[in-house]
Amino acid sequence: MDYQDFRAGSRPGKGCPVLVIFILAAFLAAGALLYSNYMHAGNLVKVITLIKTQYLQPVDGTQMVDGAIKGMVNSLNDPYSVYLEPKTFSQLQEQINGSFGGLGILVGIKDQYLTVVRAYQGTPAAREGIENGDIIVKIDDRNARGIDLETAINLMRGPVGTQVRLTLERQQGETGRYEFTRTLTREEISVPTVEGQTIPGTSIQHIVVSQFTERTDEEMKEVLSKLETEPMQGIILDLRDNPGGLLNVAVEVAKNFIPSGPIVYIDYRVGREQVLQSEGQAVQLPLVVLINEGSASAAEILAGAVKDTGSGTLVGTKTFGKGIVQTVFPLEDGAGLKLTTARYLTPARNDIHEKGIQPDVEVKALEDRSRDVQLEQAVEVMRQKISG
Repeated sequence: MDYQDFRAGSRPGKGCPVLVIFILAAFLAAGALLYSNYMHAGNLVKVITLIKTQYLQPVDGTQMVDGAIKGMVNSLNDPYSVYLEPKTFSQLQEQINGSFGGLGILVGIKDQYLTVVRAYQGTPAAREGIENGDIIVKIDDRNARGIDLETAINLMRGPVGTQVRLTLERQQGETGRYEFTRTLTREEISVPTVEGQTIPGTSIQHIVVSQFTERTDEEMKEVLSKLETEPMQGIILDLRDNPGGLLNVAVEVAKNFIPSGPIVYIDYRVGREQVLQSEGQAVQLPLVVLINEGSASAAEILAGAVKDTGSGTLVGTKTFGKGIVQTVFPLEDGAGLKLTTARYLTPARNDIHEKGIQPDVEVKALEDRSRDVQLEQAVEVMRQKISG
């Protein structure tokens, strides 16, 4: 989920009835195509009129507008472009800001299943024993199979102090699974996106970046500043299961590790290209980066820059493969539009969309998660760098 600044875009003026605004917008949007597609534009206005005047039940104009907008966005057949109703848009802003009311879990879609990517320590989810990799089968009485991420987040968040019941499924052994239910009370959640600790018995700093929010750049600087008082010989940057976030923040984080030169190329539809550069890495230590199939979008921008510039070694499994960028535009009445507006290329101009980034050292995680063999391999690679 790669975002540019969600403040992009302009807010329409107020004072016009919603239906009139929509009809006018429909005509303006169709202007360029009117000569070749005038019948469809006419049909749109005709359907609105027929529903308003002939439908058996009274229809709210706002409901029709929302439905029409969703239909237009859905017609793009782009799973990353979404019309965000006011409540959903507000929750997205909270997520970008890094503070929200909820359960304390980061979720993603894996094989059409809503899957727990991470349960943050000290939150309702962690206290109820929810673990990474658990599949959410139901949210209250709503079947979660095939649910879109925005809807799932909308169902799990709510007023502080209210409850939500999750039915989950967990892997047991190599072939078995078992189902269990947990009732969680929502709390105000504010979790760090960057956490660093020294790997016991080493001089290696393990830094986990869970996503890229507005806070991530400052949090990374705080963690790195501690290295001045705790002499380290190397850094393992953990981007596993990082679903992405703000593009500009990922670039700022990358500047700590990437030498002078391009970090990423942003390629827009109209042919203009934007190059986001590093002025020179701030951290002069050997670097290993952990990645997996859950590392996506903004996390892949950082991983791709590390690989192409040779500033570190990638360990783990192939990344998700999301090489496109969404801009979030505010709309009237608190709604928003998340729209794919560009693609990005790595410093070597590789397009990784639907391809992913291959690690330099491939290590698959254990199914039962009894040991973190990927981290163990990363430590071994780092020891070789230090001794070499």
